Amino acid sequence: MARTESTMLELGTAAPDFCLTDVVSGDSVSLDDFAGKPLLVAFICVHCPYVQLIRHEFSRYARAYMDKGLAIAAIQSNDIASHPEDGPDGMRGDARRFRFPFPYLLDESQKVAKAYRAACTPDLFLFDADHKLYYRGQFDGSRPGSDIPVTGDSLRAATDAVLAGRAAPAEQVPSLGCNIKWIAGNEPAYYG
Repeated sequence: MARTESTMLELGTAAPDFCLTDVVSGDSVSLDDFAGKPLLVAFICVHCPYVQLIRHEFSRYARAYMDKGLAIAAIQSNDIASHPEDGPDGMRGDARRFRFPFPYLLDESQKVAKAYRAACTPDLFLFDADHKLYYRGQFDGSRPGSDIPVTGDSLRAATDAVLAGRAAPAEQVPSLGCNIKWIAGNEPAYYG
């Protein structure tokens, strides 16, 4: 596990398009499916201890904020040949176990991760209703092995602000997690 920070994509960046399969429903899901709604794109996986730490609270966050009008798409981009636990069966297991209310999408080619400049899991990108990047950063200050409780306070504050039409938080702390497990030879220029 390599501790990796998010790349902190420039605020105001338009959400890159995607069309991926939801491993739970089998449906194709695209950016267009979320038109006119604030959208959280969350790069997560099954095996990473940073994701494992937050997934209960992340699911609670998702249920609360989807009821308020937020759309969420979770994307798994790790190489499933080197990390088979992050494949569709593991993803479906987590989605059911943690009652994920959002589509859980497999980015097997890793093209979507590269388009978002995703670097770690979790890597969180919150877009406004026009799908311009509003917040990118940590879920909260908790980390594996720390005594900081998992609350989602950083992402909750940003989500409250975007839903209320307020300015984006001035302070945005990078997410920290396991690096995305790139397919050998497919590593992006920003990796490492």
